[in-house]
Amino acid sequence: VQLVESGGGLVQPGGSLRLSCLASGFTFSSYTMRWYRQAPGKERELVASITSSAGSTDYAESVKGRFTISRDNAKNTVYLQMNSLKPEDTAKYYCHTKYRWTNYWGQGTQVTVSS
Repeated sequence: VQLVESGGGLVQPGGSLRLSCLASGFTFSSYTMRWYRQAPGKERELVASITSSAGSTDYAESVKGRFTISRDNAKNTVYLQMNSLKPEDTAKYYCHTKYRWTNYWGQGTQVTVSS
């Protein structure tokens, strides 16, 4: 299993970014995918999740209405569209899945929101 995130960067408050996570090594379309984030000195927190068929999504309260998780099963890719970014969204963002009872994480992509 391999998860490779991309799309992070430096953005001003109020700006937008779209993160991508390319998955391989498992049947992507059959598994729930998640985005987590971890800020310095804080625990890793779940940001958003999407079921295998994309029939259901869930979000942390802190990002509801601003972030949208989606997936393209034909491209083995999950996305996180982040709008109206705030300085408190600054963190390293990680893609996650649980495959055969094992948690898998990508290497993360840094998002910094600052003026």
